[in-house]
Amino acid sequence: MNQRVHRLVLAGLLTGIPVAQADVSITRGATDIPDGEALAEEDLTVANDRLAFAIAVESRPPWGVPRGTLVDLAAVKEGEVDLDRIAFADFIPNNWSSWPNDGKEVEVVEDSPERAVVRIRRNWADAWVTTTYTLEAGSDRIHLETELENAGDESLDAIRSGFTLWPDTGYLFGIPGLGDAKETTAEDALSDRMVAYDRDWVFALHAPYFDRVNYEGQDMYREHDLAPGESRTFEGWLQVVPDGDLAPVVAAEAERRGEDTGRLSGSLSNDRGEAPPDGLVMIEKEGHPYAWTLAEKGEFAIELPAGEYDAYATALGHANSEPVSLEVGADDERTLDFDGLQGPGTLSLEVREAGSGEPRDARLAILEGQQPPVEFLGKQTFFTELEPVGRAELALAPGDYRLSVDAGAGFTAEQQELEVSLASGETVEENLEIERLAEPNDEAWYGGDLHHHANILEGTTPPEMVVRAQLATDLDLTFISDHDSTVNHAEFQALSERRGVPFIPSVEVSPSWGHINPFPIDLGGELEVDPGTDSVQEILADARRLNAEVIPLNHPFNDYGYLRNLAGDSVPGGFTAGFDLLELNAEVDNAPTRATAHNLWDQGTRIYFTAGTDTHDAWNDLTGRIRMMARVPGELTPRAFARAIKDGHGYATQGPLLYPRNGLFGDTLRLTEGETFDWKLDAEAVDGLAEARLIGPGGEVLESVELDGRQAELTLTLGEETEGWVAVEVDDRDGDTAWSNPLWVERETPDAYTAAIGD
Repeated sequence: MNQRVHRLVLAGLLTGIPVAQADVSITRGATDIPDGEALAEEDLTVANDRLAFAIAVESRPPWGVPRGTLVDLAAVKEGEVDLDRIAFADFIPNNWSSWPNDGKEVEVVEDSPERAVVRIRRNWADAWVTTTYTLEAGSDRIHLETELENAGDESLDAIRSGFTLWPDTGYLFGIPGLGDAKETTAEDALSDRMVAYDRDWVFALHAPYFDRVNYEGQDMYREHDLAPGESRTFEGWLQVVPDGDLAPVVAAEAERRGEDTGRLSGSLSNDRGEAPPDGLVMIEKEGHPYAWTLAEKGEFAIELPAGEYDAYATALGHANSEPVSLEVGADDERTLDFDGLQGPGTLSLEVREAGSGEPRDARLAILEGQQPPVEFLGKQTFFTELEPVGRAELALAPGDYRLSVDAGAGFTAEQQELEVSLASGETVEENLEIERLAEPNDEAWYGGDLHHHANILEGTTPPEMVVRAQLATDLDLTFISDHDSTVNHAEFQALSERRGVPFIPSVEVSPSWGHINPFPIDLGGELEVDPGTDSVQEILADARRLNAEVIPLNHPFNDYGYLRNLAGDSVPGGFTAGFDLLELNAEVDNAPTRATAHNLWDQGTRIYFTAGTDTHDAWNDLTGRIRMMARVPGELTPRAFARAIKDGHGYATQGPLLYPRNGLFGDTLRLTEGETFDWKLDAEAVDGLAEARLIGPGGEVLESVELDGRQAELTLTLGEETEGWVAVEVDDRDGDTAWSNPLWVERETPDAYTAAIGD
C-alpha cells in the first residue's frame, strides 16, 4: 500500500469514516490522535483498526527523554481513534537516570497493509538503544523489542533496564502479587504485566523479562551488567483494550505463556433484580487481586489460566458479594451467578472548628470498611467541598466504616476518627469538631507544600482537588509545579482567589539530569528552553526570565537529581552556582541532601532548605506531609514568602513547629571571642515532643534535649567555641522531624566589637 493510501486509511480511522479492512498504516507529520503530543513534521503515527500510537521523532518527549520515543497511545473504537492516554511508554536503559544523547536513526523497516515495523536507534552515552516497534493488522498489541549494546570501554554494572508505561490519566493496577509497591523485586509476582485503566480503556504492559519494578509497576526492569561489547535484548508488548475490562489482558497473557485456560461466566444483579451500574467480577489469586471482568448488562465471562481462585461481584456504590472459592481446570466451563447486591448509602458530613464553629477543610479516608477494589467504582479518600467549606457528601457501599478526618492533622490538630454505619438507600448526617491546637499564623509563620502536581503528564489530580487537598492539610498558600507546563496556572489562581488564599505559580523544569521548581514565576509563563537538550545554565537563565524569585534543586540525589548526575559527569553545562535552595522531598531519602547543606554551610555558602511532597495523586498520597514554614511578618504574598525562604527564614517540617525568639533562622549572630549565648526557641508538636538537637559544623550534634508534652521552651547554649553556624532538629513522638535553616555565628575580637559599637 502506498503512502497516499496509508493516509486515507488512517484518515478513516481518525475521522470515523468506515474502513473496509483492518489494514496497518504509517503516516508522517503531526498526529491526529486526539490530545496527542507528537506534533512535528517528522513524527510518525502507526495505526490499525484496534489502536494507534505515535512516536516523537522530532517533538519533545517529557522529562528530558531523548527524541525518538513512543509518546501517544489510543484505542480505536468503532473506526474512531480515542484520546491519547499516556505520557510515555518506551524503553529506559537505567531507571530514570540521566540520558546523555546526541543523535538518533529512524528506519521504517516495513510498511505494508499487513504489518508496520519501525526501528529507532539512539545512543545512551557510549551505549546504543535500538527499539523495534511492530504492529500487525487486526492486533491489539504493539510488539516491542529493544537491544541495549554497550559500545563503550567500561562495564555497565547493576543497571536497571526495561520498558515503562506512564499514563497521563486514569488509574494503575499493579502487578498481581506485588500490589502498589513503589519499588520491589519480582519474587512474589503472580503475573508479568501491569495495567493502566479507566472505565472506558485499558492499556497493559507485558514484560516477561522483568525481575523488579518501580512506581507501582509503571517501570518493569531487569537488573543486569553489560560488559564492553556485550548486548542484551528485551521483549515486551503494549496491549490496548477499548473498555475497562481485564479479560482480554488475561487471555493475551495466557496465550503468550502457553497456559491452559478455563472459562468462568455468569451474571450479577442487585437487590432489585436489576443489573447494577458498572458491575464487575473481581478475581483473586493467592489472596491478591488478579484481574476483573466487566458485567455488561449483568453478564460476564473471562478465560482464566488453570488454577485456584476466589471471585466476588461488586458494582458502583454497591456492597461486595461474599467471595466464592473455585478451581478452574483446562477447558472448564464454570458458571457463577451473583444476586442481591446492596446499593449505596450516603454520609453527609459537616466539619467545624471546636469553639469558634468555623467550617474546616478536611481530608477523609476509609480506615476500615469496604474500599472499592477498582478505582472507577469510587475512591477511598475524599475532601470537603471548596464551597461550602467543611461539607462532604459521600456515597458509600452499605456497611460499617471507620474514617479518618484530617484537618491539619499532625501540624495544627490531631487526626480525628469517625465511625458510622450505612444501610442501602440511607442518608446519615454527622457533625465533627476539630480542635485547633497550634496557631503558627499568630507568630507570622506560614506553610506551603512546595512541590506538587496536578493532572499534567503522570499527574492525576484535577486542579480543584489539589486546592482542596492543600487546604485540608492546613497549608497557608496553594502551589503547583507541573512538569514543564503552566497550563493550570489560571485555574489555580481562580480557585485560590475564591478562598482568599495566595497562590504560588511554579513549573517543574524536568531535564533527565535534574529537576528544578522555580517560584513564583509569571502566571502562565512558558518555557523557551528545551529541557531535553539545553544546558543547565540556559535552563536557569530561562527560569530567571520568568521572574523566579528562587530556584530550588528538587530531590538532588535521586536518579534524576542534579547533584547525583553532576557527580556522574552527565549534566550538560556541568557545575553552576545558580541555585538557591535544596529540597527535602517526602518521596526520597533526604540524608544526602542534609549532609550537602551542612557542607555548604561549613563553607559559608548560604543555600537553604525548601520542602515538598512531590504528590502526583492527592487521593493516594498525603499532600503537605512535609512542608516549608517561613516567617513573613508583613502581608503574606507569594513573593514575600519566597523571599523569606531565600533569606533562610524558615524550616522544613513533617509536624513539629518552631518559634525562634532571639535568633531567626538565616540571620547572623555576632559574638565576641569566648562569649557564650543562650539561643531561645519554642517548639510544639500536636502529637507530642520527643527530642531537640542543636547541630553545628559538619552536622555534629552539639546538644541533645529530651522533651515531653506538646510544648517546650528551649534554651540551647552556644559555647565559647561555637562558630560558623548552628541549627535545630526537633522530633515528635511519631518520629516526624523539623529541620531548621542555620543561624550564622560570627566571632569578633573584643577590640573589634567595641570599635564597631563606637562607630
